[in-house]
Amino acid sequence: MWRSCLRLRDAGRRLLNQPRGALTASVGPGPNPLSPARAYAPPTERKRFYQNVSITQGEGGFEINLDHRKLKTPQAKLFTVPSEALAIAVATEWDSQQDTIKFYTMHLTTLCNTSLDNPTQRNKDQLIQAAVKFLDTDTICYRVDEPATLVELQRNEWDPIIEWAEERYGVEIGSSTSIMGPSIPARTREVLTSHLASYNMWALQGIEFVVTQLKSMVLTLGLIDRRLTVEQAVLLSRLEEEYQIQKWGNIEWAHDYELRELRARTAAGTLFVHLCSESATVKHKLLQQ
Repeated sequence: MWRSCLRLRDAGRRLLNQPRGALTASVGPGPNPLSPARAYAPPTERKRFYQNVSITQGEGGFEINLDHRKLKTPQAKLFTVPSEALAIAVATEWDSQQDTIKFYTMHLTTLCNTSLDNPTQRNKDQLIQAAVKFLDTDTICYRVDEPATLVELQRNEWDPIIEWAEERYGVEIGSSTSIMGPSIPARTREVLTSHLASYNMWALQGIEFVVTQLKSMVLTLGLIDRRLTVEQAVLLSRLEEEYQIQKWGNIEWAHDYELRELRARTAAGTLFVHLCSESATVKHKLLQQ
């Protein structure tokens, strides 16, 4: 427990010391080789330089226009998305910026940039394997053996999700108190790999992004299948931290800030997956001035 409190304290210090922003936007940033999950380092805030945002349909998909300029990716590619629904969502991010463009709030734009530029040059199989690999260290599969109150909390909150996933996909996942974690059967990996292969590259970028946020493949599956809400999935991913906070208290504003950021990233990633994997017809729409 004491180690957990120290981790929370250190996390709070990191939040206080780091520059604002955890993700990227489509103007100016370059590749960040240190973190595959975050393809670009965020730029600082920038004064809003456009008045109107609109979308148009081009040969390669739907484009975002800032006044009369077409949006580009960090690698100077034309910013083109595969569905009108996703284009509207991205355009809304840009239109909702006030006097200052806060790139770190534009998670859908970031995910589109990553999908278009693919800065880590990964193919579909590599994306799938990166997501499935989280089963080895899945948050809800690792259990404590004391104190009894936390043991019971993990059992009551996490077991139903694991049981749902096992029944939903016809696999065995389980849990363990061993430092080595549970032994995931090869068939489980094969079934989930096959399931993820049914998604396109854009959706897989979103799935891996959500898995990375929650540090859980099982919770991500629950989100994508609408078994869990974003709030539920985030709370379950932070179950031990929340338990320790209830016992020891939080660290000033750091806890609330981190929680809001995690919810925002997880919600954006989940929405991105659905907008990239579902066929949706949207009536032609331009954002109003």
